[in-house]
Amino acid sequence: MHDPQEWITRLNMSGKPLSKGQKRIAEYISCHYEKAVSMTAVMLGRQCGVSESTVVRFAMALGYEGYPEMQEKLRSMVRQRLTAEQRVGMMEETDRREVVSTVLKNDLQNLRKTMDELRPQDFDMAVECILAARRLYIMGLRSSAPLAMFLYHYLHQIFDEVVLVQNTTGDVFEEIDRIQKGDVLFGISFPRYSARTLECMRFARQHGAQVIGMTDGVMSPLREESDICLCAHTDMSGFVDSLAAPLSLINALIVSLGMSRRTELSEHFKRLEGIWNAHSVYIDKLHE
Repeated sequence: MHDPQEWITRLNMSGKPLSKGQKRIAEYISCHYEKAVSMTAVMLGRQCGVSESTVVRFAMALGYEGYPEMQEKLRSMVRQRLTAEQRVGMMEETDRREVVSTVLKNDLQNLRKTMDELRPQDFDMAVECILAARRLYIMGLRSSAPLAMFLYHYLHQIFDEVVLVQNTTGDVFEEIDRIQKGDVLFGISFPRYSARTLECMRFARQHGAQVIGMTDGVMSPLREESDICLCAHTDMSGFVDSLAAPLSLINALIVSLGMSRRTELSEHFKRLEGIWNAHSVYIDKLHE
């Protein structure tokens, strides 16, 4: 994405010619997209030597209702292209004295956006799909691995047939080679998207299984390979992925599934408490 014309071609939906000022904006975004995605219209205009109104007109010339819509589309497009080095470079824009407030506010914004955009019918369909599954496979690699592990930890308490795909054999396909109709694969991946997760989701559908995807938005490649897709915002304020919203959505999923299996879950935990107490798994009281 270093060619300004490539970016214009991909985003321009109106075909209107751009002014000199608008071309400067396009050139800056094309060469410094990792910084541009977090800039306000005022900041971007100042950087390019144009007015805020010019930036807004630029967005409208590309077919968007305004700058916020263009920025959101740009953010979705470029996040999957950011290298680890570029992510580290994004931290240069953050004052070290404001790191805590910046990161927490960013997580809060991701949570709000996820709540506003989540389709309740998709969530309900995912719950019903999992409840009806013969066997459930959960997969999340690299930075998504903790999310997959967390989901597996609790669903393993609720259902008998749950498999965590961990890529421990050296070939993930060996771990899902028996997947078939009646099974469900729950694939989790956020930018940079895992090629292996996407391939396994495709493999699962080819073998008749239902696929639930959890990813960040409409431009994610996981959407095309998902029968049901749950989206959670993960916009980052540095090189670390913001997983607050995906984890919260997973919490909601676990709670809903637990409510549907309340009786069985209660009996299961009653048995587990006996085992935990017998083997002193947890500390019941602090020793002075």
